[in-house]
Amino acid sequence: MNANGRYAPPMLAVWLHDLSPFLLKFSDSFGLRWYGLSYALGFLVGWMILRWLSRKGITLLPEHRIPDAMLILVISVIVGGRLGYVFIYDPALLTTFSKSPPYWNALAINNGGMAYHGAVVGTMVAGWIISKGFNETVNQQTKTTQRLGASTWRHAMDCIAFACTIGLGLGRVANFINGELLGKIVAMPGEPAPWWSIKFPQELLEGHAPKLSLEQQTKLDTIINAVAAPMDSRDQAIARMIDMLQHGGTTTAGRLNTQLEPLIAARHPSQIYQAFFEGVVLTAVLWFVWRIPRRPGVVGCWFLITYGVLRVIAEFFRLPDAQFGDAGRMLGFSRGQWLSLLMVVGGVGTLLWIRSLKEKAIGGWLKPTA
Repeated sequence: MNANGRYAPPMLAVWLHDLSPFLLKFSDSFGLRWYGLSYALGFLVGWMILRWLSRKGITLLPEHRIPDAMLILVISVIVGGRLGYVFIYDPALLTTFSKSPPYWNALAINNGGMAYHGAVVGTMVAGWIISKGFNETVNQQTKTTQRLGASTWRHAMDCIAFACTIGLGLGRVANFINGELLGKIVAMPGEPAPWWSIKFPQELLEGHAPKLSLEQQTKLDTIINAVAAPMDSRDQAIARMIDMLQHGGTTTAGRLNTQLEPLIAARHPSQIYQAFFEGVVLTAVLWFVWRIPRRPGVVGCWFLITYGVLRVIAEFFRLPDAQFGDAGRMLGFSRGQWLSLLMVVGGVGTLLWIRSLKEKAIGGWLKPTA
């Protein structure tokens, strides 16, 4: 209880994020990154699920086509995700070039990354390509020939949606390790903070650092100047400081941790919230939906509906995109939330349309198609 007789959450020492984005680091900027590993593991799990679906006769996608399908999916997700980021969040990348590879900044995935909603469009294209060639195929369980006709694309999207959720969760865990997509502030620098909150020094680079007092700013400047190289810009010096915090050894990292902790805001670990929503809740919903045979497209619709709702909820705990700020929130919703609401509307509308079709149900991991 606090002085006013109200319950106050426990305030303990909050962790200052010091995880490295590299699993293995070979040079200052090159190595095996957790983000890349999360994508690789996500696609591997997706391949295993698709193979299991085929062997169980839950999908009409032949097992021998799954490697091709995964290659198409990988390319489509990366291209769609990158184009989505460029067109939705930073069109200036289309006309920006650099003197180092890949020269055109639209191709530099490390500059801004990828957008989920663009990746969704990429998977839709992938589903259409994958669906070609198995309009008529043999069900591995019943050994009978089935024909889907025009619904093959919807069935392919069901399979992709069903197989991708674990990968989505792994990607959010990688976002957390990278210290990106920061959550909203729950305690200002120097103030007591809830035990579950996290302090991300990356806020100093992403334009989301709160305004410090003169004394706090002076202390922060002193720390940054102490680690800066002669020709460093301020951002380069901050990046160097964060790198020392992550890789500087016990003594150096411990000293920096002690100095920085009271100068960094405590935040919601919104990346972990999204990892739980997308990797656990969404997975559970789709597995429940497809426990019995469904008409082609039903599973994909429930993916759109469930993901859209969960994304809208999660973004209330997450900062707006740096390039838009609070001014980019129309009617209180971020651009990502509006796009997610469109996913919900599209999913509900398509689901109602599918219910009007006289099509045979397919799949069902608990009770397969007879």
